[in-house]
Amino acid sequence: MSRSLVALIVVIVVLVGGVFLLAGRSTEKEPVRVEKVVPLENLTR
Repeated sequence: MSRSLVALIVVIVVLVGGVFLLAGRSTEKEPVRVEKVVPLENLTR
């Protein structure tokens, strides 16, 4: 095999491995509860 073909195969294997690595990562986060103060004048309408 020529060097360019071996280099191309190595690059493809690294890219495919990176795709599977990133796809397997868990990116879900718990929702953060944000409490805001509501003025009473907005509730009387």
